[in-house]
Amino acid sequence: MIGGGPGGYAASLYAGAAGLSAAVVEKDKVGGTCLHRGCIPAKEFLETAAVYRTVAGAKEFGVQASQPTVEFATSQDRKQKVVDQLHRGLSGLMKQRKNQIFPGTGRLLPGHVVEVTAADGSTQQITGKNVVLAAGSVPRTLPGFEIDGRYVLTSDEVLDLSTLPGSVVVIGGGAIGCEFASMMADLGVRVTLLEALPKLLPGCDDDVAQVVARSFKKRGITVRTGVPVHGHEPGEQGTTVSFGDGEKVVVDAVIVSVGRRALSDGLVEDGAGVDVDERGFVVVDEWMRTSAEGVFAVGDVVATPQLAHVGFAEAILVIKQILGEPAVPVNYGAVPWGIYCHPEVAFVGMTEEDARASGIDVAVKKDPFGGNSRARILGETEGMVKVIAEKMPDGTAGRLLGVHMVGPWVTEQLGQAYLSVNWEATPQEVAAFIQPHPTLSESFGETALALTGRGLHVG
Repeated sequence: MIGGGPGGYAASLYAGAAGLSAAVVEKDKVGGTCLHRGCIPAKEFLETAAVYRTVAGAKEFGVQASQPTVEFATSQDRKQKVVDQLHRGLSGLMKQRKNQIFPGTGRLLPGHVVEVTAADGSTQQITGKNVVLAAGSVPRTLPGFEIDGRYVLTSDEVLDLSTLPGSVVVIGGGAIGCEFASMMADLGVRVTLLEALPKLLPGCDDDVAQVVARSFKKRGITVRTGVPVHGHEPGEQGTTVSFGDGEKVVVDAVIVSVGRRALSDGLVEDGAGVDVDERGFVVVDEWMRTSAEGVFAVGDVVATPQLAHVGFAEAILVIKQILGEPAVPVNYGAVPWGIYCHPEVAFVGMTEEDARASGIDVAVKKDPFGGNSRARILGETEGMVKVIAEKMPDGTAGRLLGVHMVGPWVTEQLGQAYLSVNWEATPQEVAAFIQPHPTLSESFGETALALTGRGLHVG
């Protein structure tokens, strides 16, 4: 495995569990971006924001507490402890599975030879019967916004901050941009969020995106969609960002969150037989096989959803093939998505817009969390569950096509919706399962029940 992030280490662990000899080439630390510069540290800071909100609203529950303040350096220390503990656990697990780790940068040569260049410039070559390319990705940048670590930051720099800026422009209204905007606004930073496309969270269901947009506005986040950014000019009071039709805003820092690009530069030597497309993605088929026999690619280095759990699934798919076991390609249209801004977003399957655009007649039901008793108890009533099913010729609801949630802890509630969509369950089948009361997850069961035409609390 070239790369020790989720795709690479998952392939190594799964191979080791099956008795295969496996090695990982990693230039930094096993765990990759997700563990060290992405998913885990970002969620740690979002949890800091959640604790702050809880303490700030404690009086509503009869708990007297003074207005909280944030020592972000303490949160940074806690984040690093969490990351270090997980890293030690992962390293120990790989050792237990007898996975070898080669520190350095890997490059695929012809004949399944991997050249490993260490930090001191020394090289060695290793060979495997099979090779898995899992080099991951790095943040994309924008012209006019060169990353300097002071005025212009990517997610890498933000996650290393010891103090928060007083004001920021976040460029990009996707998952990463919304998470950073939400976290910083909750912790007292003045946030302006700029998105070139017409809405926040492109790819999300429109109803879900609108809930997030309303929440952001209510919390003082300035959201501008459909506006391009032109550049910035540092000055004595921060930097001036130009956007839209001659508009400007002065802020302490700019966070560029416009996606990630595949880290395929120098990954394969000419003659190795692996194709890389014009965007930098390694070309694979549905089985994650490259154009070279015995060479696979997984994770962010291929043009599939850039999600750690997708990398896990792709890694398992590859190792099963190497073992000669039955395997099923990943259905990318029905993978689970989680976005950890406040309110949280989670979804699986088709949006209502996508289903209608595909010519599918749909039945749709929504259940606002305002009617959910557990949400009322928590004081978190913002959001809803939306279930989309195929409408049958007789007018009844058929198989579930998509489930879209926005609200409290929805990333932890998506599991049963994911299973339902992937098993092509019908509302009648889902509604037969008893939901515990009072729980947030009742809303999914209630919405499915409503699609049968006999809802209890949902019309």
